[in-house]
Amino acid sequence: MTTISRRLPAEWEQQSMVQLTFPHLQSDWAEDYEEVLPIFIKIAEEIAKRQKLLVVCQDKEATAKALSHLSPQHLTVAAIPSNDTWARDHAPLTVIENGKKVHLDFTFNGWGNKFKADLDNQITQHLSKRDFLKHKVEIVDFVLEGGAIESDGKGTILTTTNCLLSKERNPKFSKEEIEEKIKHFFGANRVLWLQHGHLEGDDTDAHIDTLARLCTEDTIVYVAPPEDKSDSHYQELEKMQEEIKRLRTAEGKPYRLFALPFAKPAFHPKDSHRLPATYANFLIINGAVLVPTYQDPEKDAQALALLSEVFPDREIVGIDCLPIIRQHGSLHCLTMQYPA
Repeated sequence: MTTISRRLPAEWEQQSMVQLTFPHLQSDWAEDYEEVLPIFIKIAEEIAKRQKLLVVCQDKEATAKALSHLSPQHLTVAAIPSNDTWARDHAPLTVIENGKKVHLDFTFNGWGNKFKADLDNQITQHLSKRDFLKHKVEIVDFVLEGGAIESDGKGTILTTTNCLLSKERNPKFSKEEIEEKIKHFFGANRVLWLQHGHLEGDDTDAHIDTLARLCTEDTIVYVAPPEDKSDSHYQELEKMQEEIKRLRTAEGKPYRLFALPFAKPAFHPKDSHRLPATYANFLIINGAVLVPTYQDPEKDAQALALLSEVFPDREIVGIDCLPIIRQHGSLHCLTMQYPA
């Protein structure tokens, strides 16, 4: 009997490509389309400077024209229908199995049936059938979004109970059963659960990539509690910080911890509801880290400086994502990396 050896590479490992799904006028971006399109183009530019980029879009001709200044060796455009643009959650999670890549195509149900996601849930199958993905695609009958988990590439998965135990995702399974499935899917030997931490305006039920990130096998960067103790986030993020301090590496040692500043409160221009601004939603790519900023010179500078300390060998690139969070996600949520 053949033993299957499988692992989920860490984001900081060498990558072959990043997927980005572009906005269109039939998506929730319709009102803000003109304002957010340049941000998507900026993200595309920064990725394509360094590695290959796969752009999923509605209108191939218009998208190719908007990105015509990018290196043709690094750009692939695929015309595929989509509901929305959150590639982190509808793109596949790529594992290395017995030395070969396998794209795990989990079910995406709009973050627990909150939003229509029928087209997004089919994107990976379209990419596979049309040969944009060159490796095996495995359909997994389990609801899971890429933003819900962090991997150190060595068998540790970091996640949150609020998201993975949501009854609108996989109601048939207990926490123990879900943990066993996560270990099986990703070849992991342990799952670290955070029970606290949440951002107002977040539709994902506390995706880990909005709160805390593994940055090396022994380093976690997380969102600090707000300085204002009367802020609605204070208690939850204070409890999360205490949980993170108690976490241990696979060797039983405390993690090196770096606390990102709590972003200045941001509100939707139309109805003034709070938006989930977070500096934790950065993307690690080959040679760089792309960091969301929110038009706050002081806090933005603090976040960029801290991440330059965490990633001394990578260029730290800030990208204004204040218009992006109007749809309740940020930079990491828009992208999905594929390992080399």
